[in-house]
Amino acid sequence: MERKSTAGSIRNTERSKKKFLDAVGKILKTKGHAGLKVNDIASTAGVDKKMIYTYFGGMDGLMDEYIRSQDYWSRITTEEIEKMKPKIDDGGRAFMEEMLHSQFDYIYKNKEAQKLLLWRLSESRKTLKKLTDKQEENGEYIFKLMMDPYFKENSKDFRAIMAIIVSGLYYLNLRSSVNSNIFCGVDLTSDDGRASIKRAVSFFIEQSYDHL
Repeated sequence: MERKSTAGSIRNTERSKKKFLDAVGKILKTKGHAGLKVNDIASTAGVDKKMIYTYFGGMDGLMDEYIRSQDYWSRITTEEIEKMKPKIDDGGRAFMEEMLHSQFDYIYKNKEAQKLLLWRLSESRKTLKKLTDKQEENGEYIFKLMMDPYFKENSKDFRAIMAIIVSGLYYLNLRSSVNSNIFCGVDLTSDDGRASIKRAVSFFIEQSYDHL
């Protein structure tokens, strides 16, 4: 009976934590980051606000966990990449192409991730800085594992190309969700338009690996 009671308690805790995380996402989508207040989050979650401190150690801990759950590149862990290492024999070419295409789709479909990006651009916050640092840490691991050995003295040029591609994909998705779905004559919300952006990404990757 004790084991059953313990398992039930764990499930209840996980359900309550999920309610808080879902509440953060709901508020972020409807009111923006300015609406993320303790009382409002607790009210939306339907859980006593004291449990934010019990489960997450406070608002910063809750924000940290929420951000990690939504950010695309934070989800690409070093452990997952390490498992792929034996399969990587092309300098990360196929891996990076797939990751960029997936990032493009993930941000487009995830309204919370879009709001999170806008939040990062509009406010200086410790939890957001932590996210940026984590992204850079993951990115550095990927570059050193795959691309730096392949590109050698040209690795800095490849990193610059990647910076333009990643930020460009972020911008295109944000633009299509906020202001206009047309950019340079490309419909960013149509299947054909999005496919053309992916082909362009593949072209840049191909040119980089073949000519740098």
